[in-house]
Amino acid sequence: MTVDPELLIHSDAEDLAFSVAGRFITALADAQSTGGIAHVVLTGGRVASVVYQAVAESPARVEVDWQRVEFWWGDERFLPDGDPERNVTQARDALLSALDVDPARVHPMPADTGQGAEEAAAAYASELEAAGSPTFDVLMLGVGPDGHVASLFPGFPQLDVIDVAAVAVHDSPKPPPTRVSLTFPLLDRTREVWFVVSGEDKADAVATALAEGDVPAAHPKGQNRTLWLLDEAAASKLS
Repeated sequence: MTVDPELLIHSDAEDLAFSVAGRFITALADAQSTGGIAHVVLTGGRVASVVYQAVAESPARVEVDWQRVEFWWGDERFLPDGDPERNVTQARDALLSALDVDPARVHPMPADTGQGAEEAAAAYASELEAAGSPTFDVLMLGVGPDGHVASLFPGFPQLDVIDVAAVAVHDSPKPPPTRVSLTFPLLDRTREVWFVVSGEDKADAVATALAEGDVPAAHPKGQNRTLWLLDEAAASKLS
């Protein structure tokens, strides 16, 4: 079952990022409250980096047992390990390096070692299956000006893939051209989906997605909750 999306609008990108950081810590602590392991899917981008830094610096981070958090990614740039453009590099620098995480519970998408993006996507799907095909507690997504989410772009054939967990993406309109992305069935396999979006350049895409328009961002829905966490600029085209 999915529910209607909820909007929370913040004054600016900094206010948005710090609010999301607090919400993130609370969500993980709640997910662990019965003794379980929290599964989260991270994103990349300009706001995400500030969110991760705010989580790492928050005194409230002690409320989470970071050894019992499984970290996954919604998509990744298919580049060599350590490349600064990779989402996992951003997350390691801003968040993971500052926390007492279990390295075995950090699941980056494979880097480019010459094996090809299709093989990398298949490997990530296998890793998810080996972990018991978990239902994620929180999935964070950015939204592109064209309405893409993860690396699922308007008009691309990957939008229609429902039989595998992860796919290779070639000729991305946003560099770098080769990527790996979770598919819609995986993006929907989460209790809470959070769209974290800032900037006036995203306003048209946000308005279209919330009107159930024909953009990828209109599709992911949380099983319990779908949150659109916006700054005023990103919300400026909403009626």
